[in-house]
Amino acid sequence: MVTVLTLAWQTIRSRLGGFAGAFIAVLCGTALVAACGILMESGLRAGVPTQRYAAAAVVVGGSQSVRPSGADALSSEQVGEQPSVPAALAGRIAAVPGVRAAVAEQSFPAQVVTRDGQVLGGRESLGHNWDAAVLAPFTLRGGEAPAAADEVVLDADLARRADVGIGGQVRIMTRSVPETFKVSGVVDGTSRQSALFFTPDRAAELAGRPGQVHAVGVLADPGVTPEALADRVRAVAGGAEVTTGVERSSIEFLDVSQTRVLLLAIAGSFGGFALLVAVFVVASTLALTINQRRREFALLRAVAATPKQIRKLIGTETTLVALAAGVLGSGLGLAVASGLRDAFAAIGVIPADFGLAISPLPLLAALLLGLGAARLAAWAASRRPSSIRPVEALGEAAVERRELGRGRLLTGWGLVLAGFGGALVPLFLHGDIAAAISTMATLVVVIGLAVVGPQVTGLVVRFLVPVLARLWRISGYLAGANAHANARRVAAAVTPLMLAVAFALATFYGPTATTAAAQQETARSTTADYVLTAPGGVSPELAEAAGRVPGVAAATPVVRTSVVTATPVGDSVEVQRTPAQGLAGDRAGAALELGVDAGRLTDLTGDTVALSRSEADWLDKKVGDEVSFYFGDGVPAKLRLVATYTHDLAFGDFVLPVALAREHVGGRLDDSVLVRREPGADAGAVASGLSALPYPGVVVAPASVLTAPEGGERQAQFYLNLVAAGVIVGYLAISVANTLVLTTAQRGREFALLRLVGTTRRQVTRMMRLEALGTVGIAVVLGSLVALVPLAVLNFALRGSPVPAGPLSVYFGIIGGAVVLGMVAIGVATSVALRARPIDAIGVRE
Repeated sequence: MVTVLTLAWQTIRSRLGGFAGAFIAVLCGTALVAACGILMESGLRAGVPTQRYAAAAVVVGGSQSVRPSGADALSSEQVGEQPSVPAALAGRIAAVPGVRAAVAEQSFPAQVVTRDGQVLGGRESLGHNWDAAVLAPFTLRGGEAPAAADEVVLDADLARRADVGIGGQVRIMTRSVPETFKVSGVVDGTSRQSALFFTPDRAAELAGRPGQVHAVGVLADPGVTPEALADRVRAVAGGAEVTTGVERSSIEFLDVSQTRVLLLAIAGSFGGFALLVAVFVVASTLALTINQRRREFALLRAVAATPKQIRKLIGTETTLVALAAGVLGSGLGLAVASGLRDAFAAIGVIPADFGLAISPLPLLAALLLGLGAARLAAWAASRRPSSIRPVEALGEAAVERRELGRGRLLTGWGLVLAGFGGALVPLFLHGDIAAAISTMATLVVVIGLAVVGPQVTGLVVRFLVPVLARLWRISGYLAGANAHANARRVAAAVTPLMLAVAFALATFYGPTATTAAAQQETARSTTADYVLTAPGGVSPELAEAAGRVPGVAAATPVVRTSVVTATPVGDSVEVQRTPAQGLAGDRAGAALELGVDAGRLTDLTGDTVALSRSEADWLDKKVGDEVSFYFGDGVPAKLRLVATYTHDLAFGDFVLPVALAREHVGGRLDDSVLVRREPGADAGAVASGLSALPYPGVVVAPASVLTAPEGGERQAQFYLNLVAAGVIVGYLAISVANTLVLTTAQRGREFALLRLVGTTRRQVTRMMRLEALGTVGIAVVLGSLVALVPLAVLNFALRGSPVPAGPLSVYFGIIGGAVVLGMVAIGVATSVALRARPIDAIGVRE
């Protein structure tokens, strides 16, 4: 073992350039995996510091996830709306030993209206009951607590921005038209949200949730630890969620708990892709490095080295390189994770103040995974040089082996067929799952082509050789002959570039297909003329008020929410959250066309529901059947099915009565109001009448601006995919440059020989430019075709057109980047290799 270790170390020291490629591949791959591990750990135990509940030892709120009966521990789904708890729970908790006080807190939208009639912008603004101020604690800077129904206390920052002082008058809008309140006091305390405090009775009235509160904050007796108190509170809390420490922020801010689930999902999917790409890149780089040492291994076999000794030498070399790269890469993962967190916050996917949880576990796991990937790649790459017979060793080293094994051919072409078969799935399934399968099919095809790369590139090069020779006699002939004789080397250079092109195209144009299809159907299905919206939502009274405006034929309120479904699949339960809408069934037909194919939308009142045709078929439900699911806030529902419809991309899979949907969204507000004019009504007069309604902040816009129910989520997911894909494509770019430099740098003796037999430096340079052009061209064409087939099928299934949706400039940008990367990498490596004098370079050992 000592001898092998010594020999491996000496080999690495003498071949630093050759091992640099493997080192960089493992370094970057480990950094990516470590970053994903940090994000996953952050999803489990990170958050933001609690603010409104800073003084509470324990905070009790509604359950943040739905886990149906019979589902396993992993089959749960995050709620989409803020859950509540019974107000009576505070009394039960107050009787628990060690509890000094249990304070129920109301929380509801409350916006200050400025003197010029505009809603005060800036941070989210919420109203609370004054007795809950003790939980922060918010302390009075001046004035007194609210004592009457028309009094309010503002936080200092909000009072400053509203330009109002103690004793002044301020107009506040909650769920109705603005009302005037007297500012009785101002409190200290900073928060990511602006705070307004009302009397307990008035706060309960404005919240509009009789018998329900946002949360219960628990103050502990002296000497009682939060953890001990939490255990006692759980005994009386029923199904409510009991939290301490940083977990309290998940009750305070809904986006915190949603961010945790999102980070887990990102780390799972992105981490899986990153690990797959890392293994692929490391294996490709190591195979190339080992292939360059064929003559060395051939000599070892000729002097009686056994296959086991060759494999052990390669494994030891790889371990040493991977260990050094893995340690540095794990540390680099901290910076990558921080950069990803900042990028996700910049696009609005996670809160800007959401921190990362840092521990040694993700770094150690990334190091071990990096070592494992490198050893696996080394084992695969060492099979050929260790298995050849000693008599054939030197001859095998002199000429590149052309044919591929039968097993490799069957595996590669089997993956290609499986990938193209998976690309047909969108013809039978729709929605986000179709886009995900389409992207995965692209990757499977690329991996299959990588396995049979030498055969594919050999076929392509066979057609290129006469073309190059005809256009450029000497340089073209040499470039074509080199590519034809060294198909494996060309394939090693083509594969990572092809993967980068195909992955970038599939990641960008896959989501745009789903978004374009949803937007296209939304535009066709909307018959309204105007849409009324406001930041944070509009009053439930707005639709009735808009309906009374002269020239308005109908005004339909819309509530966008989500529901959670639980579907038995074999022995397990599939739990997922899906978009839903609340509509007024008797008025929806005047503004929207859902494509109803069974039942009547006018029956959508009370405890009823309408389902998309695909969802009804999946659940095996017909009109009149009972449908079970969970509202967005986690409350179970059993509603009667009254209609099915076909425009599910525009309206989601669930449509609820607007009043029922409104009861299960946190602010009890509508998202928008759709307005249709009477025939012949003056458009300008109607728009002016709608703008004059006494609800500040309402924006009147053409109905054409409407998006699909999950349009905002799709947009966020699109940017999220771009960030994640950008990181992986960046890693692939490093791999591409790495591979191209390695394949070019090993040819120093070849360049020297060409120059010694009369080929000029200019001809060699032109030869390499032509080879680079051919390599990049093959990668771009194959990468484009591999991505185009699944994208064409996906777009045809969703939009009726095989042309991918999205700007063409992105395609040219991806192709242009690939071309520049390939040409520059080969050009720089060629220039370096040609610096040495031919007589000196010809004597350099391989």
